[in-house]
Amino acid sequence: MKKILATVVTLGLLLSGCQVLEPEQTNPSNPGDSSAPSVSLDFAQTDSEMFTERDSSPDYSEGESIVITLNGDSASCDSAFVTVEGSKVLITGDGTYILRGTLNDGMVIVQSRDTDKPQLVLDGAHITSSTSAALYVKEADKVFVTLVGENSLTNGGTFTAIDDSNIDGAVFSKQDLTFNGTGSLAVSSPAGHGIVCKDDLVFTGGTYTIQSASHGLDANDSVRFRDAEMTIDTGKDGIHAENSDDAALGFVYISGGKLNIEAEGDGIDGGSFLQVEAGTVEILAGGGYENGESHSSGGWGDMMGGGGRPGGMRPGGRSVEEAAATDEASTSMKGLKSGTELLVNGGTITIDSADDGLHANTSAVINGGTFQIASGDDGIHAEETLTVSGGTINITQSYEGLEALHIHITGGDIKLVATDDGLNAAGGTDSSGTGGRDQMFGPGGMGGPGGMGGMGGSSNGSILIEGGELNVQASGDGIDANGYLEIKGGNTIVCGPNSGDTATLDYDSYASITGGTFIGTGASGMAQTFSANEQGVLAVSVGVGQSTGVKITVADSSGKELMRYTPELPFSVIIFSSPELVSGETYHVTVGTLEGDLEAD
Repeated sequence: MKKILATVVTLGLLLSGCQVLEPEQTNPSNPGDSSAPSVSLDFAQTDSEMFTERDSSPDYSEGESIVITLNGDSASCDSAFVTVEGSKVLITGDGTYILRGTLNDGMVIVQSRDTDKPQLVLDGAHITSSTSAALYVKEADKVFVTLVGENSLTNGGTFTAIDDSNIDGAVFSKQDLTFNGTGSLAVSSPAGHGIVCKDDLVFTGGTYTIQSASHGLDANDSVRFRDAEMTIDTGKDGIHAENSDDAALGFVYISGGKLNIEAEGDGIDGGSFLQVEAGTVEILAGGGYENGESHSSGGWGDMMGGGGRPGGMRPGGRSVEEAAATDEASTSMKGLKSGTELLVNGGTITIDSADDGLHANTSAVINGGTFQIASGDDGIHAEETLTVSGGTINITQSYEGLEALHIHITGGDIKLVATDDGLNAAGGTDSSGTGGRDQMFGPGGMGGPGGMGGMGGSSNGSILIEGGELNVQASGDGIDANGYLEIKGGNTIVCGPNSGDTATLDYDSYASITGGTFIGTGASGMAQTFSANEQGVLAVSVGVGQSTGVKITVADSSGKELMRYTPELPFSVIIFSSPELVSGETYHVTVGTLEGDLEAD
């Protein structure tokens, strides 16, 4: 970032030495030639594609069903499709099977034809296997489990091989598995996963409590959730879907119900993609934001205040390379995570995570929903493009609020607090801000072309704001574009600190404003203002700085008040732009007890 060459002027009764910030366009690129990167939503699914009618139907006829009675150490049934060997129950046919009673140390195994779709009704069934899965679906086309009353499926703490399936869950299915009904199910797996499915795992009803040492739900092809209530307490991911053989599979789809997840790993991890349409999701990942890795703005955020570490060192004396290697090997503790795209169209989502609140390895799209996020790293992170067109997003704690190579905001109500940058357009992997001042050497860096800029970081990033409400409180840069910034609409407020090498705006190429309202405050030492504008801009340094709680107003020549704002942090720079401001016109500015007239750029 380049320090602006300011002109010293006297502004009426403002303090002597106040400065008008004059923009320096660091790249002559034409802002009008840019466009927001598009995000393909070809992966997006609908309820009609995700759930069949039978998935959602818990209906059965007891008179036409086969009843299996569990009697402690044994079981009884008079059907030829059910074989009982001690405490092992083998189901080999199609149809509906009602299980009642308790099996102290045994298993229920489904081994039907590959065209069968049997229904198991758990009606007060409590099954424990000390050394394997309580329910094991070995062969069938699909199995439906319907819940009536209170039920439990438990593993005793070890898994001993009974065939070549490598059973590692209290419930283990090699085929499609659907849970529905109005009853409840408690799953306990102190040595493995809760529920494992090697195909599609579907929930359309019922109440679930899952405690597991490993993943709560683990599926190869997909996890699909609607109209159910589930509480998960797990030593790894709450919900994990991953398929190493087919890149289109291994996804998570949520369109309703309630999920409450406490996970030592990720809350929800979709290896392929993750889509949320509706429902209530509450996640505590990795113990919460307080367990997040300590940051120092890439080692340079407090450079002028004595907090920086030369040589690219991270806290604890680790180099950037060592930190990256350690982070790669460490447990992921994100709230919602997708191996490719992340799409949220609705729902109420509350996340307290040691790592990113929302994370996408490619692109994230938020069209709606209500978010409450506290993150030990980024509030919302996408490696490529982050698009927000709707929803209410409140990030109460984060290292960086929104981070992606390209950030595109067209709507929504976003409020965020960040200990480093509020918005950061940064290239590369999740490094919380490559480029900009955070990386100091190489092309564009100190000692390289362009003065202070990015080191090995991308200057291809972009931030485009076309609508919505955005309120940023950042302890680093308010908006940091390792590339360009364009504001075309919406209402944007940036409140930055009056310390260190921070700035309200930090960009490598250009920053333009052609619509919308912008109010920004922060430090003056490294300040930048817009380099291109189609509406008036006021940018002024107010001397040594103003304290928290000082009111700022701007009025036109007729006395009409155009802006009234009280920053929550001390400041020494004010930047204001509005469609009501006209370049060349004079406006009356008050800052606390100070006042004067200033001509808009």
